[in-house]
Amino acid sequence: MTEKIISRTSVKTVVLNRDVDAPLRGRADQLRQEWTRRGILVVNLLSSPGAGKTSLLEATAKHWSGRFGMQVLVGDLATDRDAQRLARWAPVVQLTTGGACHLEVPLVERGWNELPSAECQFLFIENVGNLVCPASHDLGEHVRVLLLSTTEGDDKPGKYPKAFRTSQMLVISKTDLLPHVPFSVDAACADARAIQPDLECVPVCARNGLGVAEWCAALERRRAALLAARSQTLG
Repeated sequence: MTEKIISRTSVKTVVLNRDVDAPLRGRADQLRQEWTRRGILVVNLLSSPGAGKTSLLEATAKHWSGRFGMQVLVGDLATDRDAQRLARWAPVVQLTTGGACHLEVPLVERGWNELPSAECQFLFIENVGNLVCPASHDLGEHVRVLLLSTTEGDDKPGKYPKAFRTSQMLVISKTDLLPHVPFSVDAACADARAIQPDLECVPVCARNGLGVAEWCAALERRRAALLAARSQTLG
């Protein structure tokens, strides 16, 4: 006879009556204000693993070469492989979480302090590949961009609503594969806009460059709006 023993672990709830994340959000706001003062648009890139964040950043650096300066903070659980890829195109600092599924403000701030003081107009934070945890953490960015690759399926917005609800832009990546996969750009954008009506959708293929100019132009417009708002604030 086999005996099965199921133990029940008691759970005790401790009420702290304070927001434990408030200091992190406060520091994120301070960093955002500093970056705004410097005229740097900060972009937080979220996606599943392999959606094409690094390839998009490579294409972006090539498109802006000689026009705009960009720097990159690369988040990964381990290795600096993506940072090595990007180092030929822009100043980059690797942020290794050692297993954590997302980046947080203290690590981002340390990475920012390690970047060279050269003038730049755009700072990209390539977050850890994950559509869940990163959606809950403000890193001081001005724009949160979510990449959804055509290989993932067009039903992901409804399955991961918080990531889409907290983003301002949606990049549909790997559009060169559309003839070979069951993915509808219109359906994905409609599903995402049902969650976040103001979401800006940009289809892109980093490999052949289609949509890269439109993607970069969208960021340039957002930086121009940031600078205009800063000027009004300063009087």
